[in-house]
Amino acid sequence: MSTANRGVNIGPPRFKIAVHSIVWLAKSGCILSSAMIADQVDSHATFMRRVLQALAVSGIVESKGGREGGYTLRKCPDHITLGEVYFAVRTASAECEVEVECGEAGHLLDREIEKILHEAEQQTIDYLRQFTIADVMNRIDFFKF
Repeated sequence: MSTANRGVNIGPPRFKIAVHSIVWLAKSGCILSSAMIADQVDSHATFMRRVLQALAVSGIVESKGGREGGYTLRKCPDHITLGEVYFAVRTASAECEVEVECGEAGHLLDREIEKILHEAEQQTIDYLRQFTIADVMNRIDFFKF
């Protein structure tokens, strides 16, 4: 079975959408509504608002209410790391997790798996901190689009 077209799914599902959203905000240079961003990243506006809220709480974007409101970047794209974005949406995703009861042996196994996964995730975040939104945009020469 080929996985070439399925992409890589490491981290929270909101991560890629969050990066796309930040790139569109950077490219626009102005305030965009959640509906406008959702349209650009092929997502639903309600889901987009949840992602943008997590980014706002972490200080990556700023929200402005009202009829002329929307979202704008709080920082320059070359000061926003992918690790920062990952951590912002990971924290929001963790609040929605459901715990499953699996007995004492299962709890011990879960604890060990969680330790391993936590270490792997920390290494992933450290790696992602090496790249900024501007780096990603430059890799695809995004400013030509």
